[in-house]
Amino acid sequence: MDLVIRNGQVVTAAGRWQGAIGIAGGRIAALGTVGPGAREIDAGGRIVMPGGVDPHCHVEQMSGMGLMNADTFETATRSAAMGGTTSVISFAAQARGERLRDTVAAYAARAARGAAIDHAFHVTVTDPSVEGLEADLADLAAAGHRSVKLFTTYDIRLDDAALIRVLAAAKAAGMLTCVHAENHGMLDWTKARLLAAGLDRPEHHALSHPRLAEVEAVERVCRFAEFLDAPVMIFHVSTARALAAVRDARARGVPVRAETCPHYLLSTAEVLRRDGIEGAKWMCSPPQRDTADVAALWQGLARGDLDLVSSDHAPYRFDETGKLHAGATPPFPAIANGMPGLETRLPLLFDAMVSRGHGGAEAFVRATATAPARIYGLPGKGDIAPGMDADLVIWDPGRRVTYGADDLHDAVGYNPWAGTTVTGWPEVVILRGAVVKDGDDWRGTPGAGRFLPRAGHGVSPAGRMAPELAFMEGDR
Repeated sequence: MDLVIRNGQVVTAAGRWQGAIGIAGGRIAALGTVGPGAREIDAGGRIVMPGGVDPHCHVEQMSGMGLMNADTFETATRSAAMGGTTSVISFAAQARGERLRDTVAAYAARAARGAAIDHAFHVTVTDPSVEGLEADLADLAAAGHRSVKLFTTYDIRLDDAALIRVLAAAKAAGMLTCVHAENHGMLDWTKARLLAAGLDRPEHHALSHPRLAEVEAVERVCRFAEFLDAPVMIFHVSTARALAAVRDARARGVPVRAETCPHYLLSTAEVLRRDGIEGAKWMCSPPQRDTADVAALWQGLARGDLDLVSSDHAPYRFDETGKLHAGATPPFPAIANGMPGLETRLPLLFDAMVSRGHGGAEAFVRATATAPARIYGLPGKGDIAPGMDADLVIWDPGRRVTYGADDLHDAVGYNPWAGTTVTGWPEVVILRGAVVKDGDDWRGTPGAGRFLPRAGHGVSPAGRMAPELAFMEGDR
């Protein structure tokens, strides 16, 4: 064995046991009784879990405002690993007029230069009028890219006809369609009236995203998925009623899945109410909601209505290069949306789910590693079993850490969870058998991360489209 981890409590989504893990050639080679290794780690008193899988993060991506976000693949993946995440799926975001194949090639080159952990891409479709859309999706799927992302809002939104077209093309290519679902008309109308009333501070951002805008769009996307029998993932569910729409669709047999994020589980819109412009640091879309929504999301995670928890890492500095690019006191529509989260996702959720018992250790592993790996078809990730990649995190369950104002390893410059104390800390992080974090020290290498080609995804069509589409029997 190249490396043996002994005496730790091993926890997977399926259960827990005490014993050793033997690693050879970057993979898990043996469990339980394991012979000597070239290197050994004593994990006594510690918990050993699979490396985190974060399937929703923005890296080296241009925003709709024309702002490049703060992180490179090097800084983002370093930050992810320091928080216990060993695999990420970020976005290859299409520019207007750009062929999808060219979009993905550009992002792949950036990641190859800088990514220190393993990675894949969602193909973000913003301009379906470009040449070769269906052909490019089919070719990209064959090359291992098995998910697309669509918007129902912002200037990059697709209308209903385009949504249906891309959903059908993605299904035909064997891809999962991920959707940011909010009703643009409702958002735009509400925003205009807030500004006309002089309500333009960061806390008014939450009012500009009415709950019903999310509910309407989620219901509509679920109906499109039902119409085509097309697999769909609803991103960052933030409200109880949107979650209910997903639950109702699943009860009808619609192949829809859903995720949420730590900031919807652990905070409310009150975080936007700060002196001056400070609340801009917590602005994201959809916004944080209220305590009833928080409770509903936790219940949905426990029931399985929510499949996983991602970070939606969207990093912008709190200065003129990021959130304050439009001036020192901009109105809320001119403030870049997003929060850093790659490094804080796992410690925050470990504290809530394991240390404070809000679901337990197995549920934590399922929501942050196993379910994302299975749903997105990431090979060798999200579990501890012979033959799997040796992506492991050794947690110190008793270590208490209070986040500081700027103590993350990304390039953002602030920590939105400053002052929050978590119990449980990723002490050692291992990527394919190599230690990339040891205590508080970074040991990883930029460019050492591998692209993860996917053969498929884990959301199966129900086997029935709308009855009016029976003539398309061959397209099922």
